[in-house]
Amino acid sequence: MIKFGVIGYGYWGPNLVRNLFEVPQARVVAVSDMRTERLAEVTSRYPSVETTTDVQDLFDNPAIDAIAIATPVSTHFDLALRALRSGKHVMLEKPMTSTSEQARRLIDEAARRNLTLMVDHTFVYTGAVRKMKEIVTSGKLGDILYYDSTRINLGLFQRDVDVIWDLAVHDLAIMDYILPSGPCAVSATGINHQFGGTENLAYITMFFEGNLIAHLNVNWLSPVKVRRTLVGGSKQMIVYDDMEPSEKVKIYDKGITLNSGTDSLYKALVGYRSGDMFAPQLDVSEALKVEIQHFLDCIQTGKEPLTGGQAGLRIVEILECASRSMKQRGKLVELEASDLMLSQGAA
Repeated sequence: MIKFGVIGYGYWGPNLVRNLFEVPQARVVAVSDMRTERLAEVTSRYPSVETTTDVQDLFDNPAIDAIAIATPVSTHFDLALRALRSGKHVMLEKPMTSTSEQARRLIDEAARRNLTLMVDHTFVYTGAVRKMKEIVTSGKLGDILYYDSTRINLGLFQRDVDVIWDLAVHDLAIMDYILPSGPCAVSATGINHQFGGTENLAYITMFFEGNLIAHLNVNWLSPVKVRRTLVGGSKQMIVYDDMEPSEKVKIYDKGITLNSGTDSLYKALVGYRSGDMFAPQLDVSEALKVEIQHFLDCIQTGKEPLTGGQAGLRIVEILECASRSMKQRGKLVELEASDLMLSQGAA
């Protein structure tokens, strides 16, 4: 059994604790939060769990094997580094860190101490995204032509991060998992409508080797909540709508066929193919529970998690490039390597 300490009991912390209690191989020993009223909620719901306002109590506790961190991104590096140096495995909320340099240091520290470091990119563990990965890997879509995602809502304005670091991180994690390669350049534009705040609306375009392109639309100022992704292939196309109560993933046998004329450009013909739509059956297990079980398995076997430190680093590097481009009104920013987001394979 792996014994856990949880840091942060705000928005995501309660979900972590609840799921940890539902996994037989895990046990929550202690929860730390700076607000005593939140700790009172823990005590009321889980009387066996210790509570503290001092995170050092968790690091010093020899009964704790792993630390789950659900705090603002600005605190991730310091808390995760302290946890690793205390000999604890770490499950870290997204985004991994505020900078790629911080992410690299955590990866090195975990490797040096032979500890498991995983980033909580929860969407990767949903039945819908895992099915999309399976379809893309099978080759049924043909050549991947585009990835288009909209993640908008009338959301909570974050004080420590802009809308890219808050919302786009989800879609970047999904892309990192399902696409066979990563982007080579990023262009982003955004705007801040709140005095002294951060960008609340942004558009990100990513260019890949070949003719694959990706576009993300993230927005805190939308009157409606939309969570929709399109993956277009030369043979078939996927529509993933996370707001659908059922049939979240639909596969369309639609596309075009280009027939080049030999005499002139005017004889070039475009053939439209419109076939059936298929909605595959999806695993409905709660993603966070699947993710925790995967984390436990990686701790016990020593294998790299699907969303391990390297995956977290890839996302942070793209977020950095997007932020840099946005500050320069969409200037194209080249990534250091075209294979930045190599997929880590199926779960």
